[in-house]
Amino acid sequence: MKARTLKRTKVNVVTLGCSKNTFDSEVMMAQLKANGIAVDHEAEHAGHNVVVINTCGFIENAKQESIETILSWASAKDQGLVEKVYVTGCLSQRYAPELKEGIPQVDAWFGTRDLPRLLKTLKADYKHELVGERLLTTPAHFAYFKISEGCDRKCSFCAIPLMRGRHISTPMEQLVTHAKALAAQGVKELILIAQDLTYYGLDIYKKRNLSELIAQLSEVEGIDWIRLHYAFPSGFPMDILEVMRERRNVCNYLDMPLQHGSTRMLTQMRRGITQVKTEALVNTIREKVPGIAIRTTLIAGFPGETAADHEDNLRWIERMRFDRLGAFTYSHEEDTHAFTMEDDVPAELKAQRAQEIMELQGGISFELNQAKVGRTYRVLVDKAEGGYYIARTEYDSPEVDNEVLIPTKDNYLRVGDFAEVRITEANEHDLRGEAI
Repeated sequence: MKARTLKRTKVNVVTLGCSKNTFDSEVMMAQLKANGIAVDHEAEHAGHNVVVINTCGFIENAKQESIETILSWASAKDQGLVEKVYVTGCLSQRYAPELKEGIPQVDAWFGTRDLPRLLKTLKADYKHELVGERLLTTPAHFAYFKISEGCDRKCSFCAIPLMRGRHISTPMEQLVTHAKALAAQGVKELILIAQDLTYYGLDIYKKRNLSELIAQLSEVEGIDWIRLHYAFPSGFPMDILEVMRERRNVCNYLDMPLQHGSTRMLTQMRRGITQVKTEALVNTIREKVPGIAIRTTLIAGFPGETAADHEDNLRWIERMRFDRLGAFTYSHEEDTHAFTMEDDVPAELKAQRAQEIMELQGGISFELNQAKVGRTYRVLVDKAEGGYYIARTEYDSPEVDNEVLIPTKDNYLRVGDFAEVRITEANEHDLRGEAI
C-alpha cells in the first residue's frame, strides 16, 4: 500500500543505546527544529511521516535490539504508516553495507558523524551557530553533557573506536557556553559523559585537562550538581579529586568501568592496569574524597576466563565493596583484538558468572543501604508516579542507580527541586524516606 503524503515533514526520532546516543539525538532534534521541521522523540501515533532511528552496536544484545527496531519500522513503512525510514548511529556506522541488502525499506544509512548529511537528506541545513543546542529528552532538570567524541584506547574487547572514531575533545570555552545555556533553561544537574572522561584535553591542550573543565563548569550559576561518568583507571588524573573535594556542586560520585578484578584477565583485555594497581587507585580515591560513591561495570566470560579467574574476581569484589556495580556477559565483536581469541566460555557459563557477580553485589548493596537508614540526604526529585516522588541522592545517577521513594501523601515536593529527606527503609536497590 502506498504511504500517504503529508504536506509537512514530521520526524519521529527513536533512540537506542547509551546516554551518548541520547545526547546525539537531542542535538539532531534541535537542528531539525531550527530548520522549521516538526520533530518528536519516541512519539506514538502522532502522524509522523519520517522516522530516524539512532542505533547502538556495542554488544550483541544491543545490536539485536537495534535490528529488531529497524525491522519494526520497515514493516510500518510497508503498511503505509510512515513514508521514510532513516538509520543512524553506531550500528549503521559499522554494519550499513551488510544491512542494506537485508532491509531495503531503509531509505538511507548514516554514521555517527554524519549529522550534516542526514540533515541535508531531510532538506535541512546544518546550522553551525546552533552547536551545543539541544532539545532535551530527559526531565528538564538534568542533562547528559558530552565533552568529547571517540576513543583512543586499545581495549581488546571494545568496538567503540571502530564506530565512534578517534578521540576528539570539545573545546572548554564551548562547553562552558553550552552549560550556561542549559542552566538558563532550568537544568540543575550536568552528567558529564564521554567514552573516556579522563582523556579530555590531551588532543587540544596536550595535557589531561578534566580538572580545569570541571572547575570552570562548577562556576556556572544554576548548576547544582556535576556528575562524572566513564572514567578510565589507567593514567587516572588525580587532580580531579581535589576539585571534587573542594567544589560543593561536584558530586562525590564516580563511574569508572573496571571490567575485571583478575590481573590475568586485565592483561588479556589490554586495560593497562593490574589488580594491585586498581585496588591502590580505588583506595586513594576513597581517601582523598571521603564518602565518595564509586560505580563500576564488569565483564563476565571474557575469552580464556577460568574458574580461578572468576573466583579471583569475586573475592576482589568482596574486598572492594563498590557502591554500585553492573555486570554484562562478554560479546565476541568482529575486528577487535579479542576476536582473534577463541570465545571459549559457553554462553550459559557466562550468564551464570554474571549472575553470581550480581548476587554478591546485591548483598553488598543491601548492607551499604541499610547503613543509610536514619540518615538525612539532600535529594533531587526526578518525577512523581504510583503514589511516590522518585528522587536521587548525589550518590545516584538516573536509571542505573538507587532511587529514593517518598510517599506523595503527607509530603509536598516539586519535580526538579531539591529536598532534605530522612531515610526510613532500605533494600538492595532502593531507599524509602520522608521529607523533613
